[in-house]
Amino acid sequence: MRIPGIPNFILHSPAYLLLLLCIPLLFWLQKKYHLSRNTAFHISTTKGLKGANNPGWKVTYRPYLTYLRMAAFVLLVLALSRPQQTNVSDDMNSEGIDIVLSMDLSKSMLAEDFKPNRIEAAKEVAEKFVLDRPADRIGLVVFAGESFTQSPITIDHNVIIEQLNNLQSGMLTDGTAIGMGLATAVDRLRHTAGKSKVVILLTDGVNNSGIVDPETALKIAQTYKVRVYTIGVGSRGNALYPVADGNGHLQKQVIPVQIDETLLTRIAKETGGKYFRATDNASLQHIYQEIDRLEKNKMEVNAFRQYKEWYLPIALIAVLLLIIEVALSYTVFKSIT
Repeated sequence: MRIPGIPNFILHSPAYLLLLLCIPLLFWLQKKYHLSRNTAFHISTTKGLKGANNPGWKVTYRPYLTYLRMAAFVLLVLALSRPQQTNVSDDMNSEGIDIVLSMDLSKSMLAEDFKPNRIEAAKEVAEKFVLDRPADRIGLVVFAGESFTQSPITIDHNVIIEQLNNLQSGMLTDGTAIGMGLATAVDRLRHTAGKSKVVILLTDGVNNSGIVDPETALKIAQTYKVRVYTIGVGSRGNALYPVADGNGHLQKQVIPVQIDETLLTRIAKETGGKYFRATDNASLQHIYQEIDRLEKNKMEVNAFRQYKEWYLPIALIAVLLLIIEVALSYTVFKSIT
């Protein structure tokens, strides 16, 4: 449990804080104990009590011993909850993650097995993914028969959202250059300072163009320690694809879905990532959510593996307050009933 308003501190066992609910009960018991000790005297005159309205400083300050005891109790409860100082920021991971989204914009991404089509579905889930990771630097690469950096890595996610909204098929020469899409994305990451570097590569086909083959791109990713999550987009079996006729007009035809899952699985496995197959909008959304969870878990493990315990100093202060309270009770305030 993180401590609000105190950066870099967490509570290992916050359940012990429930003991603080006992404080009102302790005050009530203290008051009842003192009332039970009160003794009633019957006297015939009050003349001898003149000046009793000035009882002296010992009587005035003795009740404050109770506050010392309660302060000690609060500190002991805090010590039981084990405050720990972490080695990173309290609300965000230490340096964030550098992520590049590499998206296929080939004409086949207009297939309608996703609603309204693969490109629009991919844009929608990618936008939500970006919004859910405010601490990370994110870039955008697109590819078809060639690749292009749509947006360099930036913490300004409004830029990424705007560029995602502008994506459409036909921006690049048609084809599927998976190697180029991966190589360009890795190139965006190789000089960044982030401790974790990630590429999310989304495609719906088989590598058939580009001057960098996927094997070379894979070796480059391994060299720069870039983790790659690959996503194959397309229903199983056939899908309705747009196909250009002799006049260049797009006609819709039912064509078998072909995704090089063997290649995508190998790229992901050998870089420490994971391959996913999206067959509809819901599964694509779930995939991005899982990637989001996996990357957050990786950073949390790294972020909190080092910490400093503070329970002992707090416990010592509590014990010191108790010693002071007991010492004052049996010395300075001993004669006060």
